[in-house]
Amino acid sequence: MKRIRIALLAYPGCMGLQLFSVADILAIGADLARSPITLELQWVSLHGRRVRLSGGTALEAVKPTGKYDVLVVPGFGLTRPVDWQLKLGARTREIAFIRRCFTRGTRVASACVGAFLLAEAGLLDGRKAVTSWLFAGELARRYPAADVQAEALLLEDSAVITTGAVSAATDLAIFLVKRLFGAEAAVATARVTLLAEQRNSQAPYVDANVAAQSLPEFSQRLLEWFNKRLSVPYSLQKAAAAFHTSPSTLMRRVRNETGQTPLALLHGARVEKARQLLRTTTWNMPRIAEAVGYADASSFSRLFSRLTGQTPMRYRRQ
Repeated sequence: MKRIRIALLAYPGCMGLQLFSVADILAIGADLARSPITLELQWVSLHGRRVRLSGGTALEAVKPTGKYDVLVVPGFGLTRPVDWQLKLGARTREIAFIRRCFTRGTRVASACVGAFLLAEAGLLDGRKAVTSWLFAGELARRYPAADVQAEALLLEDSAVITTGAVSAATDLAIFLVKRLFGAEAAVATARVTLLAEQRNSQAPYVDANVAAQSLPEFSQRLLEWFNKRLSVPYSLQKAAAAFHTSPSTLMRRVRNETGQTPLALLHGARVEKARQLLRTTTWNMPRIAEAVGYADASSFSRLFSRLTGQTPMRYRRQ
């Protein structure tokens, strides 16, 4: 009988929901699969037996021993603005442990902002990665060697798995069930637990107004400037002139701060305004498209679908 060892990394201030959901869903998947594979799930800690999680719950854990097949790294609780230096500086033991596990052949998976710990360990260099949509720009800025794909929900690249915001830990669990026990077991587990069999994108959940609060000052001011001119045709030259800088400097500053172009910021603002209009008015798409600067409603609908993962009409119904 094959045994699979999975370590769930507990550390002070980590999010218990992500650990518990992965552990419980894996256990359900193993039961439904009735596979010859035996799962050995271990709560491991580098800080003694009793670990206090972000919500105040205390967890009993053990010191890691031997080699693990999978290491699950949860995100940590935080409030904005985030002192990343402080948060990551407190996790040097975990970062070294993650790096050590990976070099020994362990598949490493993170949930939410746990991706920052993987990045600090060097695991995201040259790899596709994702984290919470709210902090994807920060991940891209801090770790330019990583290929951060902000709208993805789960990515696997060379034995490194990263996932999106908090509840994406459940998607990680279903993904691991599929990897360990097969597609049928994953489908059955998703249905028993009332989870989606496969979510592909964080885009439908992105709130541009909340995201804007996390932007550095310059990009935030530019976004506010765009929001007052959504129906005005885009001009990089006019935007640069409004901020008393050159177009190339504007492009560079916005890319350095957000990992995006000024036009991408404008697209996000236009889509967010369209979502508001879809929720609060009965306007048809041509009228909404015109209100946010598009003469061609079909072109804007394609942009809307690309950024949100839904058509405008599906978003309105939902």
